[in-house]
Amino acid sequence: MTTEFDLGALLAERGAERYELHGRYLNHQLPRMLHTIGFDKVYERGEGAYFWDADGNDYLDMLAGFGVMGLGRHHPVVRKALHDVLDAQLADLTRFDCQPLPGLLAEKLLTHSPHLDRVFFGNSGTEAVETALKFARYATGRPRVLYCDHAFHGLTTGSLSVNGEDGFRDGFAPLLPDTAVPLGDLDALARELHQGDVAALIVEPIQGKGVHETPPGYLRAAQELLHKHKALLIADEVQTGLGRTGDFYAHQHEEGVEPDLVCVAKALSGGYVPVGATLGKDWIFKKVYSSMDRVLVHSASFGSNAQAMAAGLAVLSVLENEQIVANARATGDSLRSRLAALVDKYELLADVRGRGLMIGIEFGRPRSLKLRSRWTMLQAARKGLFAQMVVVPLLQRHRILTQVSGDHLEVIKLIPPLIVGEREVDRFVDAFTAVMDDAHSGGGLMWDFSKTLVKQAVANR
Repeated sequence: MTTEFDLGALLAERGAERYELHGRYLNHQLPRMLHTIGFDKVYERGEGAYFWDADGNDYLDMLAGFGVMGLGRHHPVVRKALHDVLDAQLADLTRFDCQPLPGLLAEKLLTHSPHLDRVFFGNSGTEAVETALKFARYATGRPRVLYCDHAFHGLTTGSLSVNGEDGFRDGFAPLLPDTAVPLGDLDALARELHQGDVAALIVEPIQGKGVHETPPGYLRAAQELLHKHKALLIADEVQTGLGRTGDFYAHQHEEGVEPDLVCVAKALSGGYVPVGATLGKDWIFKKVYSSMDRVLVHSASFGSNAQAMAAGLAVLSVLENEQIVANARATGDSLRSRLAALVDKYELLADVRGRGLMIGIEFGRPRSLKLRSRWTMLQAARKGLFAQMVVVPLLQRHRILTQVSGDHLEVIKLIPPLIVGEREVDRFVDAFTAVMDDAHSGGGLMWDFSKTLVKQAVANR
């Protein structure tokens, strides 16, 4: 008997139930939140840096699926690679052979990190971090990993132990005995290292939460301190890697920085197949996999699967052949400079920062009495509401999808697909200017919406 399954028919029949199904069977708070802020859109398709709804309206994506869609949606090269690998009907995941695609992707990936030697492939960014934590502990024989305040390295238990945001950690103790240090504080790092039990420091070269860059010279000085105390440097490039910041890796912006372990994921997937990778030095891998008895001491059931490896190879090919990294640098510089020029114009706009196409827009307390009273009202209800007030009209009025950079932060983070250009820069800057004009005019649209946000914040206390 032949089984028939028609995906198109299923979506045509049940697709309109999407929010109801999610509320009933998945995280019930997600549709509730989306309904509250007016983000409950129905997107029919996506391509490149855009979505379209059923009426044919386009939406500019400045979020890229939290950075996963580095090449935009449905890049033809990645899409063809996946068709090709499915059509090849490879003998994949036999577990007891060595397929060519993982080795080819590892070889290609390591050309961008000539000081590293080997790769472990998992399925996500948090798995890449978990791997680095385990490898650092085993290789050094030490239990403790340092991380930076406000860091985000994932949400599985090991990664959560080096997550610098209490909102994610609360209620999930006990976690691993790791220790936070202030970002950029070398004295705090040295004090912890002197205790002699530190395996590594894990750090995002640019923190996703708030878009805070490590101070100039910090990574190199931290590396020297760590190596002096026989500890390792782990660079979490899950979001910043593969061209996001205008260099292939963000740590490469600082000369002489050579992390012992590097974590990547997100954009390596091409937006299709989950994949994570942990790159490391030969001696670390040889310590972990020290004998044939330990050949499977760290593994992943779906790691190195053919679809993920094919997507990764296609992504790296596109990055090289279409000058994606250079485009991210040039377009990011243009967008950041044009937004920074608005800081003096708008008193609610406090700072614009970042590198490449990873940009943070921070709002702050205004000077004028009328605006200050409204700002104070929002802050009293919940910090971060003004940033949400900006995000909502960007979508509802200008059809641009953005995100607030973190809970209780007055920061919007822009991480668009790396393929965007001046057309998208013009559209975003024009829309953002219009929203800022409205916010500063004392007009009712934004501030009326603030009442909804305040009521929601108070209700959730």
